Amino acid sequence: MKLAVVGQNAGKLAELLEARGVHLCEPACADLLIPYGGDGTMLGAEREYPGIRKFPIRDEETAPLCPKHKPALQLDELFAGRLKISRIRRLEARFGTDLIRGMNDIFIHNKNNASALRYKIWIDGELYSHEIVGDGVGVATVHGSTAYFRSITHSVFRTGIGLAFSNSTELVNHMILPETSEIRVKINRGPGEMVADNYTHPVLMQVGDECVIRLSEDAAEFLGMDVFMCPECRHLRHEYRHSFFEPEVRA
Repeated sequence: MKLAVVGQNAGKLAELLEARGVHLCEPACADLLIPYGGDGTMLGAEREYPGIRKFPIRDEETAPLCPKHKPALQLDELFAGRLKISRIRRLEARFGTDLIRGMNDIFIHNKNNASALRYKIWIDGELYSHEIVGDGVGVATVHGSTAYFRSITHSVFRTGIGLAFSNSTELVNHMILPETSEIRVKINRGPGEMVADNYTHPVLMQVGDECVIRLSEDAAEFLGMDVFMCPECRHLRHEYRHSFFEPEVRA
């Protein structure tokens, strides 16, 4: 099996692998790619190298890991063949001849921060609203429900796809839709920008433009997602981040 590592501090993990006698290859040539970092590193690796199975490991330089999931122990599980395989279906948005994919979510935002976006929404061909005014609208996967979707709705979901409205001026309900749902968005007043995950090159949408967002049959394959999402590791990261904001205690 040909292995490769990507990430800002990938060299540290490469040292652990090379100490085990593993010879690393270029990411594009790998049978298994290890994104070493956080959620952004994982999403970026999937975008840059689709179709290659991945085993994400969190970087201890940026967040602590619980004793059960230190990188060396995770590598033990990998080489022992004990890691679970997960298939994560992606969203796709069709806009003209463009096809945009996202593992977490696809959002359309207002391009001008001083001006709200106005747009229409259809769900499975049925008009949901003639016009919604706000900062934007997005669709999330189950995997992405703990990211931007959660920050908007203060909720997560375990089945289906989520539809969220960011800072809308009207009372519109966030929804959890069946996996088969198709969401069509038309820009009434823009411009808007469509983004997927942490993609840094948004797609411009002008007045009158439409896109259709649905869950793709295409899926990304990952090893060890239950380890990457370990509740104890998340708790440690939460405490670590909040420790920077604790007030200084003076004698």
